[in-house]
Amino acid sequence: MLRIFVLLISLVALFSCTQKPEADPNYVKEISEWDSKRASRLKADDGWLNLIGRFWLKPGENTFGTSKDNDIVIESSKLPEHIGSFLFIDTIVTFKANDGINVLYNNNPVKEIIMVDDQKKDMTVLQIGSIKFNLIIRDTLYGIRARDLNSELVKNFNGIERFPIDQSWDIKAKFEAYIPPKEIMVPNVLGQIDKENSPGAVVFDRDGKTYRIDVVDEGGDKLFLIFADQTSGDETYGGGRFMYVNKPDSTGIINLDFNKAYNPPCVFTKYATCPLPPLQNYLKLRIEAGEKIYGEGH
Repeated sequence: MLRIFVLLISLVALFSCTQKPEADPNYVKEISEWDSKRASRLKADDGWLNLIGRFWLKPGENTFGTSKDNDIVIESSKLPEHIGSFLFIDTIVTFKANDGINVLYNNNPVKEIIMVDDQKKDMTVLQIGSIKFNLIIRDTLYGIRARDLNSELVKNFNGIERFPIDQSWDIKAKFEAYIPPKEIMVPNVLGQIDKENSPGAVVFDRDGKTYRIDVVDEGGDKLFLIFADQTSGDETYGGGRFMYVNKPDSTGIINLDFNKAYNPPCVFTKYATCPLPPLQNYLKLRIEAGEKIYGEGH
């Protein structure tokens, strides 16, 4: 009995070790708050945990519902067998509801509507009960994404395991600008290749070696990093991890905090369309900081 008790105490100590002993308490608090906000974003109505379907449209009519005779079959006990159809002609997608089906747009019933896609600010979001669906565009592919606001995954989500908080991974890096900006090839999980403009690279030293990550400028005051390292496919997601960093200060310095490296949406759902690291962003380095893999990944 004593041996079992000692083992239990050891396990508690193991899983409670969330930070390095030398970590500054204020810094630990900062990362813990970042984790909390991250979890809240994932669980939000427009987060990644409640996705239940993604369906690519074929030209013409695409019938939609839970019955197997539909072109788009969504598995949900909360939806009718025959909801309506998506008419995909050229670049226009129109939704038409069947008679007797109550579909809402901005809380008002709608029978027919031209869908505005997710690349625009005024995206059309339709709703039946707790189920919402919208139009997404990925290069030449047009699809319907569905989410359940009462998803079991959201209800049962208890956070993401991470490496112990290690302040040594909060690095002052240099920004090396590309003049003019360089076009980089960014693949995604669909097998597509996106051409992105990279304004430069984040350059940092670790254990006497220099590493660099090409960044993507998505506008605003942030730069976006997609990278993989020697933990990828083992402790962390095989498709790499993401980070946002502030743009460089007046001296060209960027604060690069790998404790804020996080999982792509594809870790949580097979219905996301995640970018993958460009080849030059695969680092021969073990970055033992930030989020670890969640579940089985996708």
